[in-house]
Amino acid sequence: MNGGLVRLREVYNTLNPSEHKIATFILQNPDEMIHLSVAELATRSGASQAAIIRLCKTLEIKSYQDLKLKVAGDLRGAETTGYQEIRPNDTISSIIQSVSNNNIQSIRDTLKILDEEAVERSVTALTNAKRIYFFGVGASNLIAMDAQQKFMRINKTSFSFADPHVQLTSAVTLTPEDAAVCISYSGETDEVIRSASIAKKNGCTTISLTRYGNTSLSSIVDIALFNSSTENEIRSGAMASRITQLNVIDILYLSVASRNYEQSVKYLEQTRQAIRGL
Repeated sequence: MNGGLVRLREVYNTLNPSEHKIATFILQNPDEMIHLSVAELATRSGASQAAIIRLCKTLEIKSYQDLKLKVAGDLRGAETTGYQEIRPNDTISSIIQSVSNNNIQSIRDTLKILDEEAVERSVTALTNAKRIYFFGVGASNLIAMDAQQKFMRINKTSFSFADPHVQLTSAVTLTPEDAAVCISYSGETDEVIRSASIAKKNGCTTISLTRYGNTSLSSIVDIALFNSSTENEIRSGAMASRITQLNVIDILYLSVASRNYEQSVKYLEQTRQAIRGL
């Protein structure tokens, strides 16, 4: 059981003042926090016990005890190295190491917050869907295009559109037999939120892929999937978040392929042969 520190970092800038005090103390003193009671943490952080309980709810963690267990699990993760910022005049060697380590760290952190039950529900919806639409704008559209290409190769009728207006138009045509995967790291991209709202209104199963936390997009869909990607000044959200989003898409894709293994292998081989013949 882990992921407590990841959750705190992901929602840190969205917390109210009381919750912010608690999160700051935990992030700065995780070794001490795991030995404190609710009352002791309230005293040490300068907040109330009620605020600690609210913070647990914000993090979607059942209790303070569960939060302590998740933080303790993080501390046992000796492989965690933290994110490294790019600095002026870095050597090629250091940039290679920093970028690679940051991407690896983002994937590790995403695994800590990825809800297996939500993944299971998403895979069932995608497996049963007559058509799958992938919505995303800007860098997230690159993820949508990659997903479309993958799912088409196993004979799942899939669509993605670079033009946000076409996305909105296509959302109107969705039915309860379809599924829509709505991708936005911030979870606040207006075009994607509107497409998701229209799709859901039509009875389509909607799935979001956003940063961890209560975002506008994740709050309106049927199934919310989260990815982690702590960003610093130079590293924009389009960098590490792209890697973690691609990783989640691969998980969904291979899970759907596994459920229809024989058919998937057949179509993968046929598409491979067709491309090889060019």
